[in-house]
Amino acid sequence: MDRKKIVLIGAGSAVFTKGLIADFIQSDFGCWEIALCDINPKILEPVVKLAKKMVEVRGAQDRITVTSSTDRTELLPGADFVVTTIAVGGRRAWEQDVLIPRKYGIYQPVGDSIMPGGIARAQRMIPQMVAIAKDVERLCPNAYFFNYSNPMTSIVTAVRKATSVKLIGLCHGVIYGERYLARMLGVDVSRITTIGAGLNHLTFLYDIRVDGQDAKPRLREIVEQQRRDAQLHGHEYNFFNSQLDDTEIPHYLDNPLSWELFERYGALPAVVDRHASEFFPERFPGGQFYTRTLGIDAFPIEEVIARGEKTYQDMLRQGEEGVEVDETLFQRAEGEHEQLVEMIRSLILDERKTFSVNIPNDGAVKGLPDDAVLEIPGVAAGVGFCPMRLTGFSDELKGIIARRLAPVNPTVTAALTGSRDMWVEAMLLDGAVADVKTARALAEDFLAEYRDCLPQYFS
Repeated sequence: MDRKKIVLIGAGSAVFTKGLIADFIQSDFGCWEIALCDINPKILEPVVKLAKKMVEVRGAQDRITVTSSTDRTELLPGADFVVTTIAVGGRRAWEQDVLIPRKYGIYQPVGDSIMPGGIARAQRMIPQMVAIAKDVERLCPNAYFFNYSNPMTSIVTAVRKATSVKLIGLCHGVIYGERYLARMLGVDVSRITTIGAGLNHLTFLYDIRVDGQDAKPRLREIVEQQRRDAQLHGHEYNFFNSQLDDTEIPHYLDNPLSWELFERYGALPAVVDRHASEFFPERFPGGQFYTRTLGIDAFPIEEVIARGEKTYQDMLRQGEEGVEVDETLFQRAEGEHEQLVEMIRSLILDERKTFSVNIPNDGAVKGLPDDAVLEIPGVAAGVGFCPMRLTGFSDELKGIIARRLAPVNPTVTAALTGSRDMWVEAMLLDGAVADVKTARALAEDFLAEYRDCLPQYFS
């Protein structure tokens, strides 16, 4: 196989880069140039050093070369695959996406997809993603272009509207959901299969099987048993365990919204309550979430950001001279990079494996717009990604998804044109903001906070 080239834009990502490098080293799939790009040279330098050290430690220099630049246009020519993991404004901006709405009584546990925080993030992210897409269009038009940055739905929608590039959105949410269900059912994840549809961070796993047999009756039994036990003995809440780093069976009360939805609709949100709760703001006024407050003591955002900063600093430290590469870097790590090498292999070799991808509906789910970007199963074939035509996704679930699609186009229009009115309209359609005055005040606060990241509003 000829040497292939993959360009990673946003190489300073705390988990993604080291995981992707480890996957390529251990996959033994062809020869690769891995080109790392980050606009901050102080971040890029230690990341590149770490990547090269990882390659050397495993003796993979004959298969993998690592190149780098702070200028993506130097790296994109000749690329077969392009991956974006950028975050305009970094962790500090993400923090403000959550803190600014709190001034108006709006509480978010994540702030990267919807509600005021997610819509604000889109205003920073979309112009930069479109600029990258135009460079891809010009310099490597035949490359597969994958995006991991949030807000996923708005970004993929915007890039496909503003360019001819067929951006594909990837997330490990469905992988997470299957691992969660495997623990709930007490089986190895290899025995679990699911079919899911929806939006990124609100993908409903509506067909759940173990060894090909319907697992939903057993899940209902487990929930009912946990309910009885909790009534007798109480329950100590564990609202945040995203790494699945314990062996205990998950308790439904730690994700009460998701299991309510499961009992009502027979479908479970893949990434459960931390993300799913943001899609139902009308159910949790003032952020009140089953006796807790979203983002405060239910899925605390500060804990997420602090953990991300620690992981990031650990990665940079390992790139320093004289620091040995920790062997744990080569263990099969969980994170957004999961399945990417397998996906690339399926595309190159026409293996026609199925993955969860964010692509236009194109008739896959009848009753939802064809041009709506959905998270659905897609077959990775030699001709590209082909959406699976789905059956069994109920009208009630379609109604939930259709409602959450409403803010997407105004969000995209606002980001592309710098329209304050469309930004306000997006927040009103989202539902977390109930009046125009509050929506305008929120927009102005965000504009003041992120002025340097929002040139389209000040030109």
